[in-house]
Amino acid sequence: MPGEAEMSIVDISPYARKMGFEVNREDDGRIILSMPEGKAKRGRPGFIHGGAIAGLMETVALVTLADALGAENRARMKPINFTATYMRGATEQMTYARAVIERLGKRTANVEAIAWQDDPDRPVATAQINFLITSPPN
Repeated sequence: MPGEAEMSIVDISPYARKMGFEVNREDDGRIILSMPEGKAKRGRPGFIHGGAIAGLMETVALVTLADALGAENRARMKPINFTATYMRGATEQMTYARAVIERLGKRTANVEAIAWQDDPDRPVATAQINFLITSPPN
């Protein structure tokens, strides 16, 4: 069952809604985003567009970071760089992603995300994302 922090980000993100992302948690509490197949995500015939996969990984990184900061923390999180590595073509089927926070400081966070389809040990893509964390305006 999704927690409040990550669900609110998916709910307010027009991109996450349009792409049909769903938030779940593994038994150990880690957040998993899933993205169903669909025409809007198609790249070359039979495969998902790399941009859709990148968007899934960025969103799971953002949701994971928001969850780590806590629902009461109103900080703004802005990606300052994003590096994706595509391992293989992602076929048109359900795609999943999860993220791990490698470093969480006062002003920046480094997050690694992976996307997979059938087996998390065989990712279709990985990403390294650095976020700037700032206080909201008063």
